[in-house]
Amino acid sequence: MEIEIARVDAVVTYDSRGRPTLDVMMVSSNGNVGRYASPSGASVGVYEAPPLPDGGILAARKLVVEEVNRILRGFRYSSQEEFDSMLRRIDGTGRYERLGSVVSLGLSFAAADLASKELGIPMYRWLGGPEKPVFPRPLCNVLGGGKHALNRSIDIQEILVTPLNPPSYRDAYVSAVELHREVAKVLSEKDHFFNGGRNDEGAWVTTLSDEEAFEAVWEAVDRVRSDLGVKFAVGVDMAASSMWDPNDKLYIYRRNGLYMDREEQIEYVVELVRKYGLSYVEDPLHEDDFPGFSLLVKRLGKNVLIVGDDLYVTNLSRIKLGLSERAGNGVIIKPNQVGDITHSMESAREASKAGFAVVVSHRSGETPYPHLAHLALAVGADLFKVSPVYGERVVKHNELVRMEDLYGSEGLKPMRWAG
Repeated sequence: MEIEIARVDAVVTYDSRGRPTLDVMMVSSNGNVGRYASPSGASVGVYEAPPLPDGGILAARKLVVEEVNRILRGFRYSSQEEFDSMLRRIDGTGRYERLGSVVSLGLSFAAADLASKELGIPMYRWLGGPEKPVFPRPLCNVLGGGKHALNRSIDIQEILVTPLNPPSYRDAYVSAVELHREVAKVLSEKDHFFNGGRNDEGAWVTTLSDEEAFEAVWEAVDRVRSDLGVKFAVGVDMAASSMWDPNDKLYIYRRNGLYMDREEQIEYVVELVRKYGLSYVEDPLHEDDFPGFSLLVKRLGKNVLIVGDDLYVTNLSRIKLGLSERAGNGVIIKPNQVGDITHSMESAREASKAGFAVVVSHRSGETPYPHLAHLALAVGADLFKVSPVYGERVVKHNELVRMEDLYGSEGLKPMRWAG
């Protein structure tokens, strides 16, 4: 079945940090409406697609209302690949440098949303997902620092948890929420300055040291395991590119007053993993250090996920390079980094085919759309990295809970690296 576009429109709205984005609306000839507004990141890799065209958000809206609407009016598509191919022709740069990813991803997801409504099927099915998918496990930020906390908390950007033994996505998500609450209780006991403050993503912030923060999270893990019987893996997002000074070639931990060269950073990461039993390490080194990621995999073995975000930026050519060098063993997928759904899915499938874990992730500046959940199902993601609280995050977890209840599940992805 072909979907025929009757009209495209857009309005300037705001993401969860109050930054402007574009809410794209696409109307079919049958009167159905697809919508999406693209998120934004605070920790942004230099190789990401540019978010906005020259002239900023108002220029982006003008492009949609005037040029894109004119070109797409009457356009028919029967697959996501066909629509996204048309988008790339409209852009003409190969990297969405003219449209910007706010426009391109808004259009791409709006087209997917429209198609799912026209066909009366969930979006993940439109994107090629199975009737009864295997669900990812939630990977949730419970204690935050770095740029997401205005450098007023721990230097490490995120301490993350994922439940190991719940039987369903609903149970896994509920256990992550309980752990998030328990972390706050532990912090209120250990941090005399803790007042319930949270970062951009809803993770708690603290005046404790990095080491004390790890101990607090593990204490919360032990309490929840005792109360609910749920085991958790613990991990970190180092966001090392944000710490890296390319001139002095040092990683700078501003709060702790530490300066580490490459070798010291590698040793520090290895020490953190071994001391605190970490199963997941994201962006431990800066965005060009492919050999360093490879070295960490050799040092830490198969039981720890070494995941690239800024290293890969969902870019297929960078992922292929990383696969050839075994630079890590996991890849973050963020659709706005490459600007459309098809490119995101190609990157995810290439990584998965090579045995890398696929982690579909939110951005720190999110929008209240559930569409990312469907992408995670469609690509068979291992982990769904979305914080457990705040409305723009919860809507994505709720969508997976709904899909599980309505369409069934083949269970959760096995934990190949922990447990």
